Amino acid sequence: MSATQDPVALNAWYAVATLADLDRVEDTKLLGHPITIGPGRQVTSGARALPVREKFGCLWTTLGTPGREIFDIAEAGEPDRRFVPCGWVTMRASGLRVVENFLDMAHFPFVHTDILGSEPHTEVPGYKSEIRREVDEVWATNCTFFQPQMTSTRPEGEFARLTYRVPDPFVVMLYRVCPSAPERQDAIALFIHPIEAGLCRAQPVMYLLDQQATQTQLLRFEQVIFLQDRIIVENQRPLLLPLEPRAEIPTRADSSSIAYRRWLKEKGLTFGTTAEPVAMAAE
Repeated sequence: MSATQDPVALNAWYAVATLADLDRVEDTKLLGHPITIGPGRQVTSGARALPVREKFGCLWTTLGTPGREIFDIAEAGEPDRRFVPCGWVTMRASGLRVVENFLDMAHFPFVHTDILGSEPHTEVPGYKSEIRREVDEVWATNCTFFQPQMTSTRPEGEFARLTYRVPDPFVVMLYRVCPSAPERQDAIALFIHPIEAGLCRAQPVMYLLDQQATQTQLLRFEQVIFLQDRIIVENQRPLLLPLEPRAEIPTRADSSSIAYRRWLKEKGLTFGTTAEPVAMAAE
């Protein structure tokens, strides 16, 4: 695939490595541009040293000149939370498709059966989606959904209270009211490294209040869900995300997806969408 020249994509920050795993050199791509991660906490593109930041347990970089710093996650600074990086998973799909799948509650009963959803609880209750202009983010609030297994240590089913946040085109977050502390929320972020237009890798990072589950239980719970999502995302066609109106027919449950696509289009982002002509590699 060709390297993008999309200025919106180039002028953004991306998580490209885990800070705990920087003892080796890795040659990869970012937005189709060859980059080298390491040695140490540095990233280069050819002979050029790229800007780097260390945040949320990850090394971030950019190929352009971002107009702002990396967003904040308030929960990352709370000392009683468990920080759980879940590892990178590579997917042959646009990173934007991955974000949209994360926002989709309707697939819970069919893809994450008896974990995040189950029949006959298939209806997505109404919720509010909006583009928050003051912070330039997409939010979906007042989301509820029946989940048979709220966490790795709570097998009984109940309605989860959820909030979704998209602080950046290739980052999506879920805030879930904690069953053991209803006045607080667990925070789960998904950081996406767009390698090429139709190829990415992503890592869930969790800030949890759960002090009972083992690290292995937490990782296994999240990885099972994510690998189930991988099958669905990789089989969507086209691999890239259409932004044209009526390119894909939405339903009421797709309110957050509609807001997300509108936001991307307003930004003028073309990378990872069907609007940017790319030579797709053979599958």
